[in-house]
Amino acid sequence: MTAVRMRLPRDSRDDLLDSFHQAITIKYEVMRHLSYDALERSLECTEDNEQQLRCPLLSRTPHVITLGNTLMSSHHESSSSAARSFTDPWNIAGIVSELQRLRDDSLVKRLRVAKPVKLPSRDALAHVIEQLSAVLFPNRLGAPELAPESVDYFVGHTLDLALRELVRQVQRELRFVSMNSATASISETELHDQASQIVQEFSRTLPAIREILDTDLQSAYEGDPAARSVDEVLVCYPGITAIIHHRIAHQLYKLGVTLVARIIAEIAHSSTGIDIHPGATISRSFFIDHGTGVVIGETAIIGERVRLYHGVTLGAKSFPVDENGALTKGNARHPIVESDVIIYAGATILGRITIGKGSVIGGNVWLTRSCPPDSNISQAKLRGEDFVGGSGI
Repeated sequence: MTAVRMRLPRDSRDDLLDSFHQAITIKYEVMRHLSYDALERSLECTEDNEQQLRCPLLSRTPHVITLGNTLMSSHHESSSSAARSFTDPWNIAGIVSELQRLRDDSLVKRLRVAKPVKLPSRDALAHVIEQLSAVLFPNRLGAPELAPESVDYFVGHTLDLALRELVRQVQRELRFVSMNSATASISETELHDQASQIVQEFSRTLPAIREILDTDLQSAYEGDPAARSVDEVLVCYPGITAIIHHRIAHQLYKLGVTLVARIIAEIAHSSTGIDIHPGATISRSFFIDHGTGVVIGETAIIGERVRLYHGVTLGAKSFPVDENGALTKGNARHPIVESDVIIYAGATILGRITIGKGSVIGGNVWLTRSCPPDSNISQAKLRGEDFVGGSGI
């Protein structure tokens, strides 16, 4: 058996040691007392080891690092004395036991005893979105050294990888839904076929997604005097990152994989501060300037050439409940913003109201009623008055 030795960056060793500790069934005391140099000397990549873990430090590559029996044998003698003298000041065993009890109780409450189904992976979907973004814009978001003659090959290869992983994540959602429904159990083959069909339908929308994103980019470039080029807008503006995620997530949402779509939306939310529910309907030439703090609810409808600034909320005014006091879900509760509307920073627009075409909503406005086309809504003017000789009392 041939072993390939890997040298790891020195500043990555702490995290790598933690990953080993979490992923491999090995005595906690031994792992705590391995020296960094000894760990590096014993780290080998092999083909037939049974103990494997995916290293988060190398999550951008497909490498699988394996920890062979060499690790235990080469350091058993040197670490045994340290392991014997090790004490557990954090009561890890007790914490682990209590967390297990809480997990079991949670499964019982959710009627999912002995079948905790895996959910779609946030990390995997983040990588899928990165790949799909590169497919849509290979010369700007793809491989940095991509040659012109290799673009089509890169796009095809990257798209194949992304769609295959997306099938796996969609299948996870379908499995989760089936396990929590009252319908008859569905075989893995049937789930895979359903997932494949959904992803095939999604893949057909990619040209349309690229076409509408071009209008978003142009709108951002034309709407911001600080923008020097469309390329700058694409690679720098958080609003564009958010809308790329949304255009992809919205198509998946319409195809019924709402959990995958929601995870994709929250990935964008985490990185940009822009919270767009994947159910929101957003037309062409949409631009969010600056972006931080923008919230767009599930049933919001936004027309063409709409511009929002940071801190804008398109939210719900109230949440109706059913006879049991539970929130009613799925009802239309967010604003309709017609075409050519500008909404300035900090404005809050709540409820199923309509903002008429061509309207301008000023900064920090609180709006809960509809307004006709070409409205100009701003805060009431402040009035200052000196109280001299009892004036105004």
